[in-house]
Amino acid sequence: MKAIIFCRFAKIFLFKISKYLSSFLTMTTQQLIDQIKIKKSFLCVGLDVDLNKIPSHLLELEDPIFEFNKAIIDVTHDLAVAYKPNTAFYEAYGIKGWQSLQKTINYINENHPEIFTIADAKRGDIGNTSTMYAKAFFEDLNFDSVTVAPYMGKDSVEPFLAFEDKHTIMLALTSNEGAFDFQTLNVGGKELYQQVMETSKTWQNSKNLMYVVGATKAEYFTAIRKIVPDSFLLVPGVGAQGGSLKEVCQYGMNANVGLLINSSRAIIYASKGTDFAEKAREEALKMQQEMEVILG
Repeated sequence: MKAIIFCRFAKIFLFKISKYLSSFLTMTTQQLIDQIKIKKSFLCVGLDVDLNKIPSHLLELEDPIFEFNKAIIDVTHDLAVAYKPNTAFYEAYGIKGWQSLQKTINYINENHPEIFTIADAKRGDIGNTSTMYAKAFFEDLNFDSVTVAPYMGKDSVEPFLAFEDKHTIMLALTSNEGAFDFQTLNVGGKELYQQVMETSKTWQNSKNLMYVVGATKAEYFTAIRKIVPDSFLLVPGVGAQGGSLKEVCQYGMNANVGLLINSSRAIIYASKGTDFAEKAREEALKMQQEMEVILG
């Protein structure tokens, strides 16, 4: 009986120690740049898991979402510099989905701490609520970064920026068709997204800001780079949404590359068979090799 109690206390102690130590394993911008150079890649793999699209044999497992993610991570970690779970795909499955997300981020942090992690949550609310969102993703889950919506302004974003060792990725010019409803409206002689980006540079700890810019808006990258020449841009929309990697790099790349090109469906759903991981690696390798050529 004493042995059982001791084992339980030992597990709790080790868990708390691992959580404490993991808080120091935060990835800096320079480390991200170093990984890009080492891997000759600036690929971000989006882990957007839909149980209706994953191979059916995985559905027999206790946690099919995590097992799917684990398989994808195991075959792409040498090709990718970042992973980006979209939290909606986990929240949709309730507590089990959230547990799958936690197991996924823990697996990445424990086995591949050199990889940059992005919680694609698109959060944004009044200050005290944003603080709680930031704590959830930065402290509890220990993501390196989280995506946020800036519509409510400074006091909805700065609570995320208050975490000086973390990165806040702000929506700027998105890849969806509805982006033109508001983001490109003329506001005082500037398009709204430009005003948002310029204003964000005045916020506390803005050096840790990154920005979401859709690949389908490649012609806008020149103007964006005039506003944020040194910032990293998270770029969805290459592949399934029709964005051009070559054009994005032509207009958006800076001296440190400054781009994280996200691909989700084209990689993770390359096959619905038992060879899904193998096919995912093939697609990721194609993108990495294209990136290597661009990097020279």
